[in-house]
Amino acid sequence: MLTNYIKIAWKVLLRHPFYTFITLFGISLTLTVLMVLTSFLDHLFGTHYPETRRDRSLYIQFLTQTDSSRTFQNKGPMSFKFLTDYAKSLKTAERVTILTFLNSSNAYVGSQKIKLSTKYTDADFWRVMEFEFLEGKPYNEQNIANSDHVAVITDDLERQYFGSETEPVVGKDIEIENIHYRVIGVVRGSPVTRIYSYADVYFPYTAPKSNYQNGGMRGGYVAVVLAKDRSDFPQIQEEFQSKIDRIPLPTVENGFKFSVLEVKSEPYLEGFVGTILDGNKGLKTIFFGIIAFIMLMLMGLPAINLVNVNVSRIMERASEIGIRKAFGAPVKTLLWQFIVENIFITFIGGAIALLFTLIIIHFINTSGWIAYADLTINLTVFAVSILVCLVFGLLSGVVPAFRMSKLNIAEALKS
Repeated sequence: MLTNYIKIAWKVLLRHPFYTFITLFGISLTLTVLMVLTSFLDHLFGTHYPETRRDRSLYIQFLTQTDSSRTFQNKGPMSFKFLTDYAKSLKTAERVTILTFLNSSNAYVGSQKIKLSTKYTDADFWRVMEFEFLEGKPYNEQNIANSDHVAVITDDLERQYFGSETEPVVGKDIEIENIHYRVIGVVRGSPVTRIYSYADVYFPYTAPKSNYQNGGMRGGYVAVVLAKDRSDFPQIQEEFQSKIDRIPLPTVENGFKFSVLEVKSEPYLEGFVGTILDGNKGLKTIFFGIIAFIMLMLMGLPAINLVNVNVSRIMERASEIGIRKAFGAPVKTLLWQFIVENIFITFIGGAIALLFTLIIIHFINTSGWIAYADLTINLTVFAVSILVCLVFGLLSGVVPAFRMSKLNIAEALKS
């Protein structure tokens, strides 16, 4: 029966090329937008190189100090000492790395200035992140203890500074901000959208200008806590919060007296949204509601337009419906026939959309708009695309199918 429905749908598509073009164009355009959007969101929030352990990582981004009246607030990254005392010492975590967000520096090749994004990290950074080393190796605890002037650079900086990607550069000198460093390793770079791993140059935290010796709570460092398993998150968060709760309050730092101290350890997506919305739960609900509404509109409006096209297409088959009903075809059978046909047509549009999406993604990855962009159609994106096809097929097919299945036999035969 299902095979017959699909054969009929294929014959109908061939019968009216104009309706077929309009239908497939509307479906494929909508699904292409949704697939590209899904791929980009997966690129932003999914687990990808070199943050391949993001799914079992907690992020400690900001420390918030608030006065007793809750009128004034200081918020920002923490000092290396604070994170060493309260994050690095977590016993329930597998590993903790302390690092900076991006810093800006300059290097010169002759008279040409190269603008660099730099990052200071500890040795555990290379164990939490999974970089691909094209040359050399990462710096270790011994390099840090010796305050060695060493650096790990990306393949892109290797090309810009040394002019070649074929000759080894490990052991060579690179001058950044009038300080000489020995290149100890070269990694394949990460996209700029992955702020915890992205940089052009990576330094040990004992390198000059890292400010790791600042003694207060505030500074320029954040931490990534790697759990043995995602199920350990509550236990890690509880241990971390218990350490924060033991900090004596109120206290004064840099002339600011505060009575409330808040430091969160959160999964990546929750921390990202919290940063945008400043941790307001009500705003988070509104934010996700708006996203859901936009997604519904992206599918709903084209589906409504396709309903009208499908009604016109199905109206031409009124006599066929009348004959089938005259021979005893139940409403349920007719209803399922049109739904299956519409889902089949939607999947054809989905196949076209998949081809367009692959072309667009390839263009984005190779355009240089996002350095090291690696948008993909992975299993998650593909599964979402299949689900969208089913929903879209149902949205645009149920109404006309139900309407036509209710046609009076006499009226249908007159059509």
